[in-house]
Amino acid sequence: MSDLDFYAHVATRCDVFGAGIGSSPAVWEAAVGPDYFDDPGNGPLRRDYGLVELSFSDGESSQPCFGISVQTHRLLYGSSVPTSLAREYGEFAPRVRFAPLRDVILSLGHTVEPDDLSGDVHRYRVTESGARIHVIADPDPYGGGNHDVDDQTIHQAGDVWGINVSPAWWGRR
Repeated sequence: MSDLDFYAHVATRCDVFGAGIGSSPAVWEAAVGPDYFDDPGNGPLRRDYGLVELSFSDGESSQPCFGISVQTHRLLYGSSVPTSLAREYGEFAPRVRFAPLRDVILSLGHTVEPDDLSGDVHRYRVTESGARIHVIADPDPYGGGNHDVDDQTIHQAGDVWGINVSPAWWGRR
């Protein structure tokens, strides 16, 4: 399996090794591993695995997960991939291109539709799951003119910024 298989799985199944929306922090730790940083902040618990970031409700004792973010943009700058994911999916490329990811999702029988094409980052929806894929449309949003479109060590138009899963979107599938 490959990193694209992981991203497509999250976008179509909305889970990581069976842990998903509604799963407790303990379930996520059992599924993904113990190498994370918990940031309780002044509200909901945020668990950061590097590539994967989770949000947990602070109003219930079981702290169910209410948000899953796959932060692909972090890989370009050396963010960590959980060992369990690397073991299952192999090496993760530093950049994720939208077109190949969309092709894998389509090959799984799912549909990817534009959700919001305004602004510097476009948003696409996997219709069957409700997951959102954020794609860089303008890597030079402030018009500085110093963005090198040939430099593969920086983000380019068409790079996936991240994948998000939230139950708030499920009703709008």
